[in-house]
Amino acid sequence: MELILQQILNGLTLGGVYSLVALGLTLVFGILHVPNFAHGAFYMAGAYVSFLLMNSAGANYWVAMAGSAAAIGLLAILAERIVFHPLRHSPGLHQMIAAIGILLFLESGAQALWGADFNRMQSPYAGIVEFAGLTLPSQRLLIIVAAFGLMVLLHLFLKKTLTGATIIAMAQNRDGAALVGIDPSRVAMLTFAISGVLAAVAATLYAPINLVYPAMGNLVITKAFVIIIVGGMGSVPGAIIGGLIIGFAEAFGGFYISTDYKDIFAFVLLVAILSVRPQGLFTKGIR
Repeated sequence: MELILQQILNGLTLGGVYSLVALGLTLVFGILHVPNFAHGAFYMAGAYVSFLLMNSAGANYWVAMAGSAAAIGLLAILAERIVFHPLRHSPGLHQMIAAIGILLFLESGAQALWGADFNRMQSPYAGIVEFAGLTLPSQRLLIIVAAFGLMVLLHLFLKKTLTGATIIAMAQNRDGAALVGIDPSRVAMLTFAISGVLAAVAATLYAPINLVYPAMGNLVITKAFVIIIVGGMGSVPGAIIGGLIIGFAEAFGGFYISTDYKDIFAFVLLVAILSVRPQGLFTKGIR
């Protein structure tokens, strides 16, 4: 029983990180209707900013996380203004190629500046909490609380605020939203900023139990794409549920089968779910 509860903790940890990344990805997809492959590079950049703020500037963990969120939010806005906005009337393929270009540019830049070495980010929450016979790493508990708390805040923002309502309206009907006075450019910038913040926070939370390196966003963003396809492209609830499904699949699959194959389980689930429900688990579109 204790081993099962331990895997539930691991599943919630992975699911929380994956859901945060997938939420930013699905919000941008709801606005652009194009997969943003650059989102993995934002995740990587967020980890590097936090790492550098802590190691070079001596900032504490929370200040580094806030600084990273602000920096990557700004980076995402710049990407939208400089790259995606000029291509808004172009075929979707052009925006996909541009997103891949941003991804390669940021990864190459990180490698040129800091090398390809693997770095470990220190965390003040490196201790262990013993509860009911369970060994609970403090950082994993922090990830669960922070990730799901941020998801609740995002849900309240989208559902209870006028600004959040404009994002939903634009995702549902861009032309109709413009006709009623909503500024598409402003909403697009805000959405990219939110996606950048989510990626940076997810990276800063997960980096202390993972590693920081230029290609760290590749596998995470691949799984995030699996999540939003499984959950329904553009669906916020789908991104959360899909992230938890993949997280639990990896935790229990790695425990009962082998950790060597844990990264394959996401793609096995993708095939299994889409063979039964090709449209994904939830209705497409931000709700």
